[in-house]
Amino acid sequence: MTSSDTNPPQEPPILRRKHHRASSVFTPEALLREARRQKGIDGGVVPEICVLDPDGDIVRHLVATNRARRLAEWPCYHTDLFAFEHEGLGYGIIGCAVGSAFAVLVAEELFASGCQLLLSMTSAGQVLAVQSPPYFIVIDRALRDEGTSYHYLPPADYSLADSHLVQLAKASLTAAGITVRVGPSWTTDAPFRETAEAIDAARAAGILAVEMEAAALYAFAEARQKPVLCLAHVTNQMGRIEGDFEKGAKDGAEEALDVIARIARGWHRDAR
Repeated sequence: MTSSDTNPPQEPPILRRKHHRASSVFTPEALLREARRQKGIDGGVVPEICVLDPDGDIVRHLVATNRARRLAEWPCYHTDLFAFEHEGLGYGIIGCAVGSAFAVLVAEELFASGCQLLLSMTSAGQVLAVQSPPYFIVIDRALRDEGTSYHYLPPADYSLADSHLVQLAKASLTAAGITVRVGPSWTTDAPFRETAEAIDAARAAGILAVEMEAAALYAFAEARQKPVLCLAHVTNQMGRIEGDFEKGAKDGAEEALDVIARIARGWHRDAR
C-alpha cells in the first residue's frame, strides 16, 4: 500500500499557497538594480513600445540589415535588448525569450524599465485548419496549459487578452488590408508532448494554434494591469509534413514587422 492509497488527494503544489494579491518579496526592480550595480550600468528607460520575438527571426533580420542597435544600458542578466525605428516609431525588441516563464520574467523587467506597450510575436503550430500557413492570429484568449499563469491569477481555463487591445489590433490591421484571424490559442510548456489526444481536444474547443507564451503573458498583464498583446505567426503543422516551418521571404520578418507596426501605430494614436 502506498501513501496515495491512504491519503486524500490534494491540489498540486502549483495551485497551493499562491496569495495572488500579495506583493512579491523579490521584485524586478531589485533584480535590475543589482544587475546595474554589478555591470556598472547607469539607469535608463527602454523604448515605450517593446516586442518579444521568441524565434529571434525579426531581431536577426534587423541586425543583418543594420536597422537595430543593442542597448548597452539594458541590464537584464539573460537577454539583449535592441532598439530600432520602423515607419516613424521607435521600438525595443528582445529575441529568443521562449516559453512562459522566460517571457514573463522579461516582461516584468521591461515594464519596470519604462515599457508602455508589449507586443509578442510568436511562431505557432496550426491546430484548427482555417487556411494554409503562414498567417497571423491576434490571440484573444489562451488555454492555460503551462505553469507561470497560476502564479499570477487563480485557476481558470483561459487567460484573457485586453478586449480593447484586441479590437484596436483587428481594426488597425483590417484598415491596412491585412488579413488576420482573431481567436484562442493553446499555451503549452511541453511542445514535444503535443499528443494526438491533446490536439483533438484543442481542435474541438475551437482553438486555432498552439504556442508557448500567451497564457502566461496575459495572466501577468491582468494581474499587473499592463498592456500586453500576443500575436501568433502560424508557420507549421507541428512537423507532420515535409517542408514545414516555412515563414516566407526573409523568414517572415518583414511581414511580422508590418503587423506589429500597424498595431503599434493604432495604439500610439489611441494613447495620445
